[in-house]
Amino acid sequence: MSSPVSLCRDNDIGVIRIHYPPVNALGQGVREGLQRCLQEALADDQIKAVIVTGEGKTFPAGADIREFGKPPQPPALPDVINEYEASSKPVIAAIHGTALGGGLEVALGCDYRVALDSARLGLPEVKLGLLPGAGGTQRLPRLVGIEAALDMIVGGNPVKAAAAKALGLVDEVVSGDLLEGALAFARNVIDEKAPLRRLCDLPIPGDSGADVFARFEQSIARRQRGFKAPFHCIKAVQAAAELPFEQGLQRERELFVELLLSPESAAQRHVFFAEREVAKVPGLDKDTPRRDINTVAVIGAGTMGGGIAMNFANAGIPVKMLEVKQEALEKGLAVIRRNYENTAKKGRITAEQVEQRMALIQPTLSYDELGDVDLVIEAVFENMDVKKAVFSELDRVCKPGAILATNTSTLDVDRIASFTQRPQDVMGMHFFSPANVMKLLENVRGEKTADDVIATVMDLSRRIGKVGVLVGVCHGFVGNRMLHKRQAEAIKLVNEGASPQQVDKVLFDLGFPMGPFAMSDLAGMDVGYRIREELRKEDPANAPARNWTDELVEAGRLGQKTQAGVFDYKEGDRTPVPSPDVDGIIEQYRSDNGITPRAISDQEILERCMYVMVNEGAKILEEGIAARPLDVDVIWIYGYGFPVYRGGVMFWADQVGVKKIHDKISEIYQQTGDPVWKPSERLAELAELGKGFNR
Repeated sequence: MSSPVSLCRDNDIGVIRIHYPPVNALGQGVREGLQRCLQEALADDQIKAVIVTGEGKTFPAGADIREFGKPPQPPALPDVINEYEASSKPVIAAIHGTALGGGLEVALGCDYRVALDSARLGLPEVKLGLLPGAGGTQRLPRLVGIEAALDMIVGGNPVKAAAAKALGLVDEVVSGDLLEGALAFARNVIDEKAPLRRLCDLPIPGDSGADVFARFEQSIARRQRGFKAPFHCIKAVQAAAELPFEQGLQRERELFVELLLSPESAAQRHVFFAEREVAKVPGLDKDTPRRDINTVAVIGAGTMGGGIAMNFANAGIPVKMLEVKQEALEKGLAVIRRNYENTAKKGRITAEQVEQRMALIQPTLSYDELGDVDLVIEAVFENMDVKKAVFSELDRVCKPGAILATNTSTLDVDRIASFTQRPQDVMGMHFFSPANVMKLLENVRGEKTADDVIATVMDLSRRIGKVGVLVGVCHGFVGNRMLHKRQAEAIKLVNEGASPQQVDKVLFDLGFPMGPFAMSDLAGMDVGYRIREELRKEDPANAPARNWTDELVEAGRLGQKTQAGVFDYKEGDRTPVPSPDVDGIIEQYRSDNGITPRAISDQEILERCMYVMVNEGAKILEEGIAARPLDVDVIWIYGYGFPVYRGGVMFWADQVGVKKIHDKISEIYQQTGDPVWKPSERLAELAELGKGFNR
């Protein structure tokens, strides 16, 4: 097999080319090739300068993920970069596509950097719970200053070529032919006898005092709560400011290894790979044909319907939005416009883009205007009778082959499909609120859903910027089914003596953005109430018993929108405040049901709220509702705010210990006899074998 790196000569300039599709990742062969080709160039007396570039679509875009988890093979990337930096001849990095992670670190080991105007450069390691470990935290501050380096390294977001030049990261931006531009730059370096510019020898420009780092750490403290890597990144950059270069490199390596071995990084890397894996549906042939989706319709112009419509407009897909009343339609369009205009005020889109996207949303009051759409998504009330009326109409008006989707969060997709003469075309597309923001799309395959419909919807998820996860039919599917078990347990804990704020604090401290009761207030207490009432009507044997949260709703305490739910809220302030009125309702509920409250520990709250979800997740896997533990993890990460640095519910269970969780669940089941606590067969089997869900 030929080497993925080659050296050729253009007169007196050596050109090192990396050819390792698809992204020229810095695998062992590439590292060895870079090292060998540089040595050959230095040994060739006719070569006066060296260019290193990537073939295909990109400069090296980072480490080779195929090597993750395997023993490292020499040469190590830091050693290769050090050789480039020590070169006796000027080295110019010619960058196109993306120079990310180790790719940018290679470029920083060069004397100069030339970038195509469309290129992007960044150090995204923090998003894997790591830091740049090949000198990036030491070299970048010497080139762009402390604050810019902290922004790039801690934020992990790439910058465009023009911005990189403004920072001093790139020396020249070229349009047209990159190699031609890089060769011209290199000849100027030779002709002008420009000095070697080794970043290790440069002083750090601007302010590098300790207060810079303290201020930056304070600025990210809330946003990065629970994450380890951002704060280690700050420490590494501070080492660049306070230590000689070689000692700084050593400190960077120490911090890198500490992160690499941390559970936080393991969790973030799990999420990274899981997000990519969920798009691959087990048992679905990758060559399954897809249906064309060029026009879409959304039934309902409320908060959810409007948010769904925005996803398609954002992707440039025309969307018809149907309502039964003109007033509701106009209100929905006004909300969409306001959302877009607020985004424009933040500089994320232009005023022209606002109008372009609004023009793609066509309002209508008539089902008859939906005859030409390729996909229709209903977003109406969680009521089976309403769903029946909608799908009966869609079956009448929609063309053959149109996909009919429901946004239901809990109801039976197979029953909804039965309201049509085309169940093979019906599928669930469960968006999460706010639908234009939340990344998760829980795609629900019905018993009769056709494979090409599944393949189309999974591909469409990516097209509109969502992380699509395929699940099966049951009440609540995956996310809400587990959530309802946790919510029921949280309510029981309050019944027994805990306060809502104590329960919320335990889950917040675990890493959730808010606890279960604050979340109910945010979503609207009436949402859960309607779901429970519908279940009590449709399936009374499996419906939850009435509890004090039902009383809150019936008393008009609907959450933040009424400034009163489980907690009280002040005008314009979303901070939950314990409510004496709610305390009174809870006390009365306990009294009416003969409950003597007891002190409940934070540990008991954690175990009961989390272990019940683990057990339900195991049952979901047993039943085939979710295909893999990683599917469950991705749903909870992107749909419910489960902390990324804990990797998802099932990954977290592995970290705690499946046997430990199983034994506690068994103990609770023996004490209570509650069927929800009967250990799942999957959990029992893994515990007996000493295995975890993901290993």
